Amino acid sequence: MTNRLRSRLCVGFAIVTLGLRSDPSCQPAGRSSDRHWIGTWATAPAGVAGTPRQFDNQTLRLIVRTSAAGERVRVRISNTFGTEPLVIGAAHIARRAADATIRPETDRTLMFGGKPSFAVPVGALVLSDPVSLAVPAGSDLAVSIYLPGRTVEMTTHFSAFQTSYVSAAGDVTAAATLEAPTTITTWPFLTGVDVAAATQAAAIVALGDSITDGASSTRDANRRWPDLLAARLRQRPALGHFGVLNQGIIGNRILHPTETEFGNLFGPAGLARFDRDVLAQPGVQYVIVLLGINDIGHPGANAPASDEVSADEMIAGYRQFIERAHERGIAVYGATLLPFEDTTIARFYNAEKEVKRQAVNRWIRTGGAFDAVIDFDRAVRDPTRPTRILPTYDSGDHLHPSDAGMAAMANAIPLDLFKPDTRRP
Repeated sequence: MTNRLRSRLCVGFAIVTLGLRSDPSCQPAGRSSDRHWIGTWATAPAGVAGTPRQFDNQTLRLIVRTSAAGERVRVRISNTFGTEPLVIGAAHIARRAADATIRPETDRTLMFGGKPSFAVPVGALVLSDPVSLAVPAGSDLAVSIYLPGRTVEMTTHFSAFQTSYVSAAGDVTAAATLEAPTTITTWPFLTGVDVAAATQAAAIVALGDSITDGASSTRDANRRWPDLLAARLRQRPALGHFGVLNQGIIGNRILHPTETEFGNLFGPAGLARFDRDVLAQPGVQYVIVLLGINDIGHPGANAPASDEVSADEMIAGYRQFIERAHERGIAVYGATLLPFEDTTIARFYNAEKEVKRQAVNRWIRTGGAFDAVIDFDRAVRDPTRPTRILPTYDSGDHLHPSDAGMAAMANAIPLDLFKPDTRRP
């Protein structure tokens, strides 16, 4: 972390919620407390690909993996892209046993402003009231949400790479298991799980695209590079208090939103979602930025030629991330863009685009604007042909890393970049 950043004043970032009761473990700025909220799991809300799924009188049981431990927990539910209020009939949280089965002794009813049912307004986010639940790091939670009426999955995270479950009918949020559920691989509406953690605990946000999201990693195995970073941190007792929050969205770009082939908005530009997905995360102290390969590759592929951007324009976008994070006392680490020569995505790669990638990576490494550099490019490239991913690390499309490539990325992150959060008394 630079001396310039250390000297900046840490400014609290408030999230407006809907009539929620305050919790004694979340103290106002300036008051001493041995606990505060950090994110233990998060995902970025996005739009849908194709025709949105509909639920009606059904319970969702959504499975997520924690990164940091805590004794109290709350969840975040989003209606960011909804066109009508999101009506929640009931919600529970529990530790998962296996598949759609929970450990009954850990089941907790979630309330919202003291009420078990609520409606999330269009475009809004709500936090649940906190509940006491021992949440180990690296464990699976099941968040069960009952949708009493017809509900369209307009706000979701499409590429979860995690199996979750949908009941046949009825409110079964408290059931130990679901009878004959269907499976989904999205995370509808749920965007975060927070824990009340020790004073020095903090969150690391991974801001990225499909590579961060986990594309081509093994489903249900938690082999995304942010998962593997969290596992590495847990191996060091002094660093096990960090939460790692994956805010990757498939196709995401720095400067332009991403639309699907169906014309739906898949994800806002990185600059447009930075406040929501980074600055608003509880306890965030660090952000790792791995965005830009889609800014380079998409024009001529899935985006119009008018979306083409220069290396200088991308660099201006990076500078915006840095300045906005520094205003909040957050350190920003720049990650170099991975090789992508001969990717199987049509019209995504050419020699001119490779020149642009090299220019961007050169600035990330030598520009001195980021608080540190994480050299993912060096970690996964083929030393005999550095414009391509090493075959051992290649998922097969010459763009997205395999599980082994994800591990190489996580292992390339120096753990001494992360220090206990000393900003609170």
